[in-house]
Order: sequence, then C-alpha cells, then structure tokens
Amino acid sequence: QITYRPEVDLSRNRIILISGSGDFDIPRGQEKFIQDQCPIKNCEIHRDDSKSLKADARLFNIQISYSELALFKRNPGEIWILYILEGPLATIDYTLLGEVFNWTATYRHDSTIVAPYEKWHAFQEEKKNQTLSVKNYASGKKKLAAIFVSNCETSNNRMGYVRELKKYMTVDVYGACGHHQCDRSSELECFEMLKKDYKFYLAFENSNCRDYITEKFFRNALMNDVVPVAMGAHPDDYARSAPPNSFIHVEDFESPQHLARYLKVLDKNDELYNDYFRWKGTGDFIDTKFWCRLCAMLNDLNKPELIIRDIAAWWRQPEVCIRGDQIWRR
Repeated sequence: QITYRPEVDLSRNRIILISGSGDFDIPRGQEKFIQDQCPIKNCEIHRDDSKSLKADARLFNIQISYSELALFKRNPGEIWILYILEGPLATIDYTLLGEVFNWTATYRHDSTIVAPYEKWHAFQEEKKNQTLSVKNYASGKKKLAAIFVSNCETSNNRMGYVRELKKYMTVDVYGACGHHQCDRSSELECFEMLKKDYKFYLAFENSNCRDYITEKFFRNALMNDVVPVAMGAHPDDYARSAPPNSFIHVEDFESPQHLARYLKVLDKNDELYNDYFRWKGTGDFIDTKFWCRLCAMLNDLNKPELIIRDIAAWWRQPEVCIRGDQIWRR
C-alpha cells in the first residue's frame, strides 16, 4: 500500500471529515498532503463541525458509541472508516454498530488500510552489503534492563512478570509502577539514557493481542540501540514487523527465570549481544504515509465498495487476544 498509486479521478478534491474523540494533531485543509509530498494530494481534512461540506469519507476515531453514531447522516457514496490504534481490550464494545463501516484503518495487517506504529523496510541486497555495522553496541552499557510503565494493572499481568523477573536479575522500573523516574516530557533525554546505559528494554504491551506492537518496541528500544524483550503480540507478528534477529520474545522461554538466565549470558558476551544488531545497515524504519494512502484510495476509480458485516466480530474475533496466563498457539 505504501507506493499505491491507482487509476484515479482528479476532477475534484476529496473531503475527509474527522469524527469522534481525538484530533489526530494534523493541520486542516490540504496542508498534510502537501507536507507529506503525497503523489495524490487532492484531499482536504476537516472536523465534522464543517456542516457545509459534503464528505467523501468520514473517519471515526476509536471510542464511537452507537448513540453517537446515530447522530451522523451518511450521504450517498460517503465512506465510513473506523480508525483504531488501541488494542481491542482498551476499546468499547462495538456490537451494536453492526454493518456501519466500509473500511477499517488499524495496526492490524488485515485492515483495509494498515496503519502500523512503525514499518521496517529491508534494503536491496547490494545496499545491504555496503552498510553492515561493526559497532560494539554493548560498549559502555553498565545496566541490564529497564521498562517505562504507568499502567500497573493490565490484562496480561505484565507487572507480575516483571516482579518475577526481578527475583533473578536487575530490572529498573521507571514511572508509576516503579521507583525510578525519567520525566517523559523530556523524552529525548530518557531515550538517550536508555541508549547509553541499558542493554535490554522490556517492551511489554498492556495486552496480548495480534499485531499490537507499539512504540515501546520500536522507538524505546530498536531505534535507540537497545535489544527489546517483547511481550504482547504473537511471536510471528513481531517477526513480520521487526528486523531479523532483532528482538527476544518472552514466550521463547519457559519462565522468567529462564529468560533472566539467557539475558545474563548475553550480558557477559559482547559477541552474542551484538548478534541482535546485525540488522543495522540492512534496512530502515519508514513513514507509511497513512494520509497519502487514504487519499489515493478515495481517488481510486476501482476502490472497494465494502461493508464490514460485523465490526465487533472482526475486531474481537476468537484468539485475537489472550490472557496473561495463556500462550500463543504456534
């Protein structure tokens, strides 16, 4: 979808109205599409209080209820899109919404428009061979593992796992659930501390749901030269989303004790630790240009005329999420 450029109708601008909670923190009008240098940019973004505008698409952000939805009138040909970046367990029950939405825009790979938190893109083979890194990523790092966390009670009991892990190794817990502090308003300073001091970052999500991999994994760890220890999505989802051999998943170990034992082995062996950074120079994290792709789809002469038959069943289908005491089926 990233390079998607369909056969288009550019005869007029496409109007996108944003409804529901959240403001997306983006400029109004056409500016976003110009900023992102979209190949197709004849789209405009407006809030849903723009009563005089006839929308081509209406983007509903996460917490939209049946009673709220009933207040909106759909014009002929108007595409309704449900936009969600939270996990299913953090959203309301969509059962009553039925056959309302045409498209979905979420982090899940089976969405109409896939909107991941980050996207890894491997270079072509000839470029890989030119840029492989030989840096020692263990150099100067004196601390073992850290986690930034503010929500202490979660469906996957991530803090229970952390407490068990701390019986066998040192884990510095930053935020409301621990005794260490790093002002997240100074985010760059926190990232710099991670990069300089720590070998591992516990990228533990607040729920274990398919494809749910947030900035904890990408920004806090991978982009700051720290090896992420992952809890959340299925191991296959991480393998599909991350650079090769760049992370450790808790399910690869029988228990927190076994994980701690392995991390201590890596701590004492720079060569083994650096194996988790062999991907450096073989690819990059890229902007997936969500708004560009949305604009292109709205202009597509052959765009899908979909109706999501049961949004609740799709969003919370069996085995999309598991409890903390369960494991993903391999």
